[in-house]
Amino acid sequence: MGLTSGTKLGPYEIQSPLGAGGMGEVYRARDTRLERTVAIKILPSHLSENAEAQQRFEREARTISSLNHPNICTLYDVGHQDGMHFLVMEYLEGETLADRLRKGPLPIAQILKCGMEICEGLERAHRGGVVHRDLKPGNIMLTKSGAKLMDFGLAKPAVVRVDSSSSLTVTMSTPAGSHPLTAAGTVMGTFQYMSPEQVEGKEADARSDIFALGAVLYEMATGKRAFEGKTAASAMAAVLERSPEAISLLQPTAPAGLDHVVQGCLAKEPDERWQSAGDIARELRWVASGGSEPGSVAPAPVGWSLRNHLVWGAAVMLLLAALGWSLLRGHESERTMRSFLPPPAQMSFDFTGDFSGPPVFNSDGTAVAFCARNQKERDSIWVQSLNELAPRKLEGTEGASFPFWSADGRFLGFFADEHLKKIPVAGGPVTVLAETPNPRGGTWSQDNVIVYDPDYRDTLWKISAAGGKSRAADQV
Repeated sequence: MGLTSGTKLGPYEIQSPLGAGGMGEVYRARDTRLERTVAIKILPSHLSENAEAQQRFEREARTISSLNHPNICTLYDVGHQDGMHFLVMEYLEGETLADRLRKGPLPIAQILKCGMEICEGLERAHRGGVVHRDLKPGNIMLTKSGAKLMDFGLAKPAVVRVDSSSSLTVTMSTPAGSHPLTAAGTVMGTFQYMSPEQVEGKEADARSDIFALGAVLYEMATGKRAFEGKTAASAMAAVLERSPEAISLLQPTAPAGLDHVVQGCLAKEPDERWQSAGDIARELRWVASGGSEPGSVAPAPVGWSLRNHLVWGAAVMLLLAALGWSLLRGHESERTMRSFLPPPAQMSFDFTGDFSGPPVFNSDGTAVAFCARNQKERDSIWVQSLNELAPRKLEGTEGASFPFWSADGRFLGFFADEHLKKIPVAGGPVTVLAETPNPRGGTWSQDNVIVYDPDYRDTLWKISAAGGKSRAADQV
């Protein structure tokens, strides 16, 4: 039953309805103590009357209230009155992404900006141990200050159980048009944005949100859902079995890198997806900076499969062949060098975007340094001589990015844990040289001076490789 204007819920006075859905009714209200406008969500009876669900709701609400982030709708308060449980949230002015998508796809610049904001909100929530479980356009608000995520963790999706004697249409609602398919009377999320593991009734984790994010980004770019179905069953089958058309086929002007990001989100197996929303935000930032042009070939999505290994192995082979040709030109009797560089056992290359930087060769082209990682280990630096069969890990380089060689080939500079560091190529202690809050690379000159970028928003700086005080590169 709806609440009328003037109804009091504790210190909150209802003003007008804002909307309704499977998770209850939402009202605009006034906080009479602080004289501010808030949004109040009344939880539906099937949650309010279930003791276990109520305990989980209150526990998660406490967790969500600690997620103070500009891209997450703030939860102010939780209350109970006259058998009703309610949430008090930040009141947001704007429109939901679902409403915006009814007008068609978004411009590329807006997709990238909004996508980065969604990722940043998700990353904050995931670091706080909160999984959204129902990320979809209707739960994303577009405001003047940016995208805001709503309804975190309040409904844990579950598989709809259908009796063998009953029809699917008896237990499912199948609205037409732009309204998503949902399970009638069941807290489930929305099928078109649910990950395969959620559809199969398995536990949702942060990577489930990443799958939903891919579906949202796809819809923002194309104006079409990644997974469609006339019934709930066909929508779930699409999620489990099919892959959507490439964005570039529907939007030829879209950067290839956007396809790359979305494909990495929509992998069926959680281990094959991007593993954090922060990774996706950095990749979108790279695309937005011009790192990917329309029609160019996008790198393979970062995953942990044999296919990924083979793709990157082939890419490195081509790179080595090009290097060998450049070294041999002009030298009639120079020997031919051929080499194949697969990733280390149980590891995967990580070359793209703002992750760990590209592979780098020493000055005479006889050795290469690169970063590799797996699901349990952060990026570390590996070095391989081109006349050897296997690379060697440099211990102490965990979390490394953007390695670069010294001019004499005896050291490698790199960035880790917000610092510029160096390490002997033969192995040994790591030396910390300078602070670098958001680095993007460096170079080591023959006179033993390192020029580096401590922050992509800053100017270049330089420091002696032996240590000392850093100064701007344009200073004498």
